[in-house]
Amino acid sequence: MEETIADTLRARAAAYYEGKLLAHGPTPQGVDWNSESSQQLRFEQLLRIITPDMAPGSLLDYGCGYGALADYVTGRHANWAYCGFDPSAKMIAAAQGLHAPDPRRTFTDDDGCLSRATYTVASGIFNVKLDNDDDVWTEYLLRTLDRFANLSEAGFAFNVLTIYSDPAKRRRDLYYADPLRLFEHCRQRFSARVALLHDYKLFEFTLIVRL
Repeated sequence: MEETIADTLRARAAAYYEGKLLAHGPTPQGVDWNSESSQQLRFEQLLRIITPDMAPGSLLDYGCGYGALADYVTGRHANWAYCGFDPSAKMIAAAQGLHAPDPRRTFTDDDGCLSRATYTVASGIFNVKLDNDDDVWTEYLLRTLDRFANLSEAGFAFNVLTIYSDPAKRRRDLYYADPLRLFEHCRQRFSARVALLHDYKLFEFTLIVRL
């Protein structure tokens, strides 16, 4: 996939989320989640990548929205540095407005300025494909995983809607992935240390990849 195509897909998704932000403000609904409890449950799964015995490191939140994960990280891993990236300048402005300046916490809309972090996490960035074909979106997802690997020293985690969702309730503008296919892709391409979390009460799964 050419980089210009990936840029276009990312820009269209950013515009979609900006519409949600305009309608609902910096809330879970403003990043297209239906509740704060489901948002927190997703954070819990993603942050399982940080084990209790780990020394403090750095976390890159790729597609951070208004920065809700920053507060979750501060509450549970206070000594970790946090960087939130989002391609939407409006989302980054909202994040900066909500969070007091802190040398251990930064926000940016410039992918090119990102430094490597201990871990990269991404919540919900692969869900909204709009009217793009599944094959195109799948290629975009896989290229983005390569980016995660390049940005991460020790691993990355991300979530995706699952194809095991009720077919009658699926939306045509959302992307549903095969968890086994993505598990195998990550195992072959990045590391043998991959965890598939498909046992929590949402129609999605989380993959944790330890490099």
